[in-house]
Amino acid sequence: MGSGKLKLAVLISGRGSNLQALIDACRDPSFPAEIRLVLSNRADAPGLARAKEAGIQTSVVDHKAYPDRSSFEKDMQKEIVESDAELIVLAGFMRVLTAEFVNLWPNRMINIHPSLLPDYKGLNTHARALADGKKEAGCTVHYVVPEMDSGPIIVQKRVPILPGDTPDILAQRVLEQEHLAYIEAVRIVARTLNKSLSS
Repeated sequence: MGSGKLKLAVLISGRGSNLQALIDACRDPSFPAEIRLVLSNRADAPGLARAKEAGIQTSVVDHKAYPDRSSFEKDMQKEIVESDAELIVLAGFMRVLTAEFVNLWPNRMINIHPSLLPDYKGLNTHARALADGKKEAGCTVHYVVPEMDSGPIIVQKRVPILPGDTPDILAQRVLEQEHLAYIEAVRIVARTLNKSLSS
């Protein structure tokens, strides 16, 4: 890695608040990563404006323009490879990726999930935690494997569930921890990949 920094491609579908946390972290010269590409499957994703404002290259690969997932992913892969990215960071990317795509990036793709995995894979994590009377919730950054929300865990952050919490209130509190967790996870992965590349 020429600059010594891990090159990231961040995939988004929406507002990009985790993306913003990573953009802010990358402004610190000591942070071991840099964002080379922000790619969205939606042209109207507000996160694209955050990337442009930070001078980061953006790309839109609209899944609706493709007849199937494999042709959509083929064009995504082309954009990511052209950006020289070494790690894919899924930050609110709302498309399920095929095993074929995931297997192109073994230990090179990470995702953040708003629960303490292995609890509450999939959607509506906060409502499910509240319905089950859980005492705490949180988020998990994990490596992506073909089975959803099942890869090795890199970082977890916990938050207490408080009386009067609704799914929205809890989601907001967890999101604050997501921002910290993603930055911490990228540091860990950068260290791990740097070692494997230099050995």
